[in-house]
Amino acid sequence: MRNPMTRRAGFAGLAVASIVILAGCGTGGSTAEGPTALTELGDPEGAVSILAWPGYVEDGTNYPEYDWVSGFEEATGCMVTTKTYGTSDEAVSLMKTGDYDVVAASGDASLRMMVAGDVQPVNMDLVPSYAGIYDFLKNQSHNTYKEQPYGVPHGYGANLLQYNTEVFPEAPTSWSVVWDANSPHAGKITAYDSPIYIADAALYLMKTQPDLGITNPYALDETQFAAAIELLKVQRGVVGEYWSDYLAQAQSFTTGDTVVGTTWQVITNVLQGEGAPIASVLPEEGSTGWSDTWMISAATEAPTCAYLWLEHMADPETNAMATGYFGEAPSSDAAGEFRSDCEAFHAGDPAYAAQLWYWTTPVAECLDGRTDVMCMDYPAWTQAWQEIKG
Repeated sequence: MRNPMTRRAGFAGLAVASIVILAGCGTGGSTAEGPTALTELGDPEGAVSILAWPGYVEDGTNYPEYDWVSGFEEATGCMVTTKTYGTSDEAVSLMKTGDYDVVAASGDASLRMMVAGDVQPVNMDLVPSYAGIYDFLKNQSHNTYKEQPYGVPHGYGANLLQYNTEVFPEAPTSWSVVWDANSPHAGKITAYDSPIYIADAALYLMKTQPDLGITNPYALDETQFAAAIELLKVQRGVVGEYWSDYLAQAQSFTTGDTVVGTTWQVITNVLQGEGAPIASVLPEEGSTGWSDTWMISAATEAPTCAYLWLEHMADPETNAMATGYFGEAPSSDAAGEFRSDCEAFHAGDPAYAAQLWYWTTPVAECLDGRTDVMCMDYPAWTQAWQEIKG
């Protein structure tokens, strides 16, 4: 999905002027208790290395009208180098090398980075545009640790239920269509290929089997986890394919090999734009979703350039361009003013956002606040997913 947008001249220069208020070296660093947030910024260091999902750092090479790197470099003097990654596990491993100043992390990676001390808290006084970001994206378990913010929300989206309208003349209202062991659509159901998909099973059980006591799909004790895994093993018998490449998933719906399953809004938009008989819906149980976060490495030697990049990506026009290019809701109402498709993404709708459970790394210390049990952590989720798939 590519909708050209105009750019405001000088926006990055204004960002620099508003943030870099003191010359010299920035202050901050690490303590025995872990990384600490900077208190002031100094002169830009001249370069910043960014680790991100494909499509998050565009310099006009792919499409000239999508370039939010060149203006940043010209205004700040921070030359950008980028490495893209394909999975959250890869991002976690790469951040441990200390080779990157900034990372765009999904929720199934960000908490791991925070707990490990690989990223540092962020002083939001040094990121002026943070004030305008939607409140429902702030202070979440995937971007806040020990009551300190660790990054700037990039955008957000839901994992939706996509369906072929010729096969489903009436829109499905429940996720039950993908969990039915006796589904008439067996072999043409698709599911997201990641351990984090276990949360989708947990969410369905949370809504349909309240006796399990699940209150957070990322906080599962042994009994709750076993129930989710059993549901996923049953689903394995009706799933035709698991997807991680959104272009491959779109093709599968186009050919008719898949008729229903988990998707992203951007995939639905692309297919509808091609005239395919496809629609998507947020089912009555709600859904999982994602809200990626721009974070700064605890080992960065370019803190000023790193902070300037975070401000740049929170700037309304930059955020509108970047989130529009990738296909997700922007992070603020101000960014929405620069897009014409926000209604499709339910941007800024708190009631819609309240139905989403953003990807979060499962940890042993239960995220739902329970202290009388231990929850199954991400390694356990990974092992279980391999068993389900294998």
